Order: sequence, then structure tokens, then C-alpha cells
Amino acid sequence: MSVPANIGVRFSSKLKGLSRDTSWLFGLNQSFFRKSRGARMLVYHGICVHDHLRFNTLFLKLKTFESQLQLYKKYFNLVSLDHFYQQKFSNDKFNICLTFDDGFANNYKYVLPLLEQYQVPAAFFITGIRNADYDILWNDIMSISYRYGPSKIVFKNEEFVKGKDKKYISSSTHNRLVDMLRLTEFEDKAALIEILNPFKNRAESDYWLQMTEEQIRTLSGSKWTTVGSHGYYHNDLARISVASAKEEIIKSKQYLEKITGKEIKALAFPYGSYSKEVVNEAKNAGYLELLATEFLFPDDAIDPTLRERLTINPLISNINQIHANITGNYK
Repeated sequence: MSVPANIGVRFSSKLKGLSRDTSWLFGLNQSFFRKSRGARMLVYHGICVHDHLRFNTLFLKLKTFESQLQLYKKYFNLVSLDHFYQQKFSNDKFNICLTFDDGFANNYKYVLPLLEQYQVPAAFFITGIRNADYDILWNDIMSISYRYGPSKIVFKNEEFVKGKDKKYISSSTHNRLVDMLRLTEFEDKAALIEILNPFKNRAESDYWLQMTEEQIRTLSGSKWTTVGSHGYYHNDLARISVASAKEEIIKSKQYLEKITGKEIKALAFPYGSYSKEVVNEAKNAGYLELLATEFLFPDDAIDPTLRERLTINPLISNINQIHANITGNYK
């Protein structure tokens, strides 16, 4: 029986990670951090006190995040979103820009105090979901339902049952419900939220609660923060109609500008997903800074409004995370 090719790759990656951690203990790779030059934009999501992998692989423990901030302060030059776009970089250190997606209340609760304590700038990309009278994003209630929801639900006259991975699968088509919903407008997602809403409170609010308008206003008032849009409903803007994407892009900008009293000129695409049409609509709406996770089209790299971001990996050590920040990959 042959061994799958990726087994060797994963084993090699683990060995490299262990080697970096061991070298750090003996002070052998600190010079790599000090001598590195360049710039990278990072994207975080939720921050919680414990059990950060409970519902997804996007959350990070609070103590881990603070340890990363301490390392960043020691080895990197931390810049604001505007300064990153203006390339106001240090020539003596590697430059880092911190961003946070999804608008979790835990960002206000845990991240903001640390930014002010360590004097670190960061940008927060927030949806308009509170203005739509919801306190949770549709994908977060889906994640909670995989653990606490019923074994079977009926949605739009179709039966969905939990598969081996705990995700809901259509009994007739065998398609995953979460994948189906990525293609829909918010009306369908709202209907699902109503079905699963009773189960969300079985999870601590740190894992799902969205910032209130007052929290967004206070966050925006800090000298260390920038507020940007993350869409209105957290829809995949490239998979809904262009007309709906345009409406979301404009409504979220207006909503956040009303709360903060500031111009909202940055947009982070939910799921890192966008199309040429979505980019054009964002520019027409007045956004000057458009954030992806990776470029999707050949000429994106020469578009002055577009930037890539590296998503933080909660499954590796801080030393390996810093190495990835510099190299731009997790190899």
C-alpha cells in the first residue's frame, strides 16, 4: 500500500516547526527575525480565553495573542493600515500590519485593551449585521449547531442530517448546507438563523457575539484603531448577484460612517472572495483600500487598492507563526 504524498509533506513540516522551536530555545534563530526586511499584513478573527478550537480553527487564545504582541513589539515595526498602504515602512525591521475580521465583541473586550497597553495599531473589519437586528453571523451559528444543534433539521422543505464531520448534509442531494448557503442571499441565511437561534446560547458569547454599535463607536475612538467594512450581512460578495453585492458594499459603509463619524475607506472581502465586478463596485462606492487573503486574478498585484493578507494559524507555535509572517507561508 502506498503512502499518501501529503503524509510526508505534513511530517516534514512538523519537523521544521520543531526545529525552529528548539533553535529558539538556544537563541539560534533570533537573528533571522532581526535581520528580516519587508512587510506583511496579517488577519486575525476571534480571541477567547480558553478552548480556542472549540468551533473552528480561526480563534486564538488571549494569552497566545498577547505573547505574539510582545514578540511583535520586540522584533517588528507595527504600522497602521493607512501607513501600510502608504508604504511608510521601517528599513531597519520587518513591518507588520494587524487586522481583525468579523466584528466579534471579543475583539472589543480583549484586543482593544492590549492594543492600548502595548501601543499597537490595528484595523477592524465589521459587518452591518447589528443594524439588521442580529447579534450573530450566519456562519458562526452554523458552527455552533455542529456541536449543539439537532441531528436533523428541515430547511426550505428539505431534510438535512449531520454527517460524520457533524456538518448538515442534504438527505436527497448529499450537498452540504453550509456550501449551499454560501451561494444564497441573506434571506435564506436569516431563515436558518431563526431555526438554529435557540442553540447559540449553549456556547459562551465570546465565541459568537457581535459588537454593539456603542462598542464599535468606542473602538473607533481609539488612536490605535481603524474601522473598515466587512460587508453588511457577511455574504460571499462574489457569489451573490452584483446588484446585491453593490447594495451591501454601500449600506455597510453608510452604517459604519454613521456610527463612527469617520470616513470608511477600507473593505475586507468576507471569506477573501471577490470578483472583478465586486472590486469595481467597491471602488465606485468610495473604498480606497480593498483587502483579500490572496489575489484571485493575474493583474491584482498591480492594483494599488488591493492587498493580500496572511491568516493567523492557531495550530502552530508563536515562533513558527513569526517565521510564517516573514516568509509569507506555512512551509
